[in-house]
Amino acid sequence: MAKHYICEVCGYEYNPADGDPDNGIDPETDFEDLPDDWVCPLCGATKEDFTVEEVEDDE
Repeated sequence: MAKHYICEVCGYEYNPADGDPDNGIDPETDFEDLPDDWVCPLCGATKEDFTVEEVEDDE
């Protein structure tokens, strides 16, 4: 199982395997390792506005 992080404000899904390259976050960056000032790229919500969800691996 992989962990994805869902923005409670807009539904954006942060997948650590993908990272957030548009905002300088490399693939394979764990959510816990994101900078404290990282925000949701869609709505600007803070990390505290995300919940974790277990999903099946893509493999």
